[in-house]
Amino acid sequence: MPGFKIGRTTEDIRRELTAILREVKDPRVKDCLLSLVRVEVTNDLSYCTVYVSTMEGMERTKSAVAGLKSAAGYIRHELGKRLSLRHVPTMLFKATDSIEYGAHISKLLRDLEPEEAGEEAPGEEKE
Repeated sequence: MPGFKIGRTTEDIRRELTAILREVKDPRVKDCLLSLVRVEVTNDLSYCTVYVSTMEGMERTKSAVAGLKSAAGYIRHELGKRLSLRHVPTMLFKATDSIEYGAHISKLLRDLEPEEAGEEAPGEEKE
């Protein structure tokens, strides 16, 4: 049952990181809509990979990741104060475009829907 502890620890880290990221004063991080997509913790709790994304695009996400990397010491220190862990994992931040990709897919699906309620969907016949 060791997977349950890692799962709980991962969720605790994700919850606390969300709160900590609101307090980071770096303008590259503060001035964007930043979302934690996924948090992965190694089994020995030595490394924590955090995948982040923004609505503004991949370039904005990469600049936010650069800001997070420069604030990694502060983030790790705050995480250690908030969680009772023997060893606070080293934070690795990676940019992903999953939010932008999801918005693109959503737009494509909306474009497939009929424009008006009176229009017939393909393959339907009027009675």
